[in-house]
Formats: sequence, structure tokens, C-alpha cells
Amino acid sequence: MHLAYPAVLAALLFCTGLYGVLARRNAILVLMSVELMLNAVNLNLVAFDVWLRDALHAGQALTLFTIAVAAAEIGIGLAIVLMVHRNRGTADVDRLRDTAEHADQDQDTAPHAGPHDEKAEAAA
Repeated sequence: MHLAYPAVLAALLFCTGLYGVLARRNAILVLMSVELMLNAVNLNLVAFDVWLRDALHAGQALTLFTIAVAAAEIGIGLAIVLMVHRNRGTADVDRLRDTAEHADQDQDTAPHAGPHDEKAEAAA
């Protein structure tokens, strides 16, 4: 087996996933693109493991570890996206970022008590 075939396929998969992460606005599609990038890495790990004829099969073992991490990541990521969608009504990444920036600006302009005000309130 030539190493070039799976390496080119993995590069195409990774570039497609990278484009999806950078261009998509929906959080679920961003998570799917991250998974595509992880699968490209897994393909490279297995291809190099076969090409090097490693007796320990370290590439395949690392691939199983990567699959387990990806499963945990997608589970937690989907849970976060669902909670944000329930609270905000959208899973659009740009709208969520704008909402967070407006909340930070509102907190910066709001008057807050300094350390001297807390002492005066405690004494009263």
C-alpha cells in the first residue's frame, strides 16, 4: 500500500473540516467539522502504523484513544449547545458571541461598589 493515498485523503478531510470550522455559523455544524478533522488524524495514525509495520501497533492504540476523546467531546459539546439553544433560542455562533459582548459591556458600565463602600455598609 502506498502511503500517499491515505495521506492525501486525510489532508482533504482535514481541510474540509477546517473550512467547516471557519465558515460555519451553526454550533452543531462546527462540532461535526471538528469530528471530521479528528477522523482525518485517525486515518493518518492508522496509515502510518501500517506503513511502519509497528509491532506494538501504537498508531492503532492512539486512534482508539482519539475516538474515545472525540466521543466524550461530542457528548459534552452537544449538551452545551442544547442548553444554549434552550436559554438563548439560537445555536448561531456569531449571535452568541454578540450577546456575550453586549453583556460584558453592560457589566462594565454598571456602577459597582468599591472596597470602601463595603466597609461602610458593614459598619452601618
